[in-house]
Amino acid sequence: MPFVISAGQVLFKIASRDVVAFDHQSLLKLSVNAYFIMAVILYGLATLLWVYILKHFPLSRAYLFMGLSFILVPVMSYIFLKEPLSLRFLAGTVCIIFGIWLARAA
Repeated sequence: MPFVISAGQVLFKIASRDVVAFDHQSLLKLSVNAYFIMAVILYGLATLLWVYILKHFPLSRAYLFMGLSFILVPVMSYIFLKEPLSLRFLAGTVCIIFGIWLARAA
């Protein structure tokens, strides 16, 4: 689930390159952008998957793993968009993983 959401975020970022301003022309161009369409499809699939997950798991447990998106989005943006990662990001990653582990073990 977090992987799908993170991939959608990277695709939205790529699609945003076509948005010069929030005017009619840019929004029309965006509506036919393949990256934007794929991101919307991924978000739709993620929503269906989320509903399925919530049917079978408590929200308090399932939502813990959404925190992984705070790790996956920067990592994917580093890989696909060549955006930098910092030591603070790495420290935050350790904290997030530890927090998920700690809350899951409770």
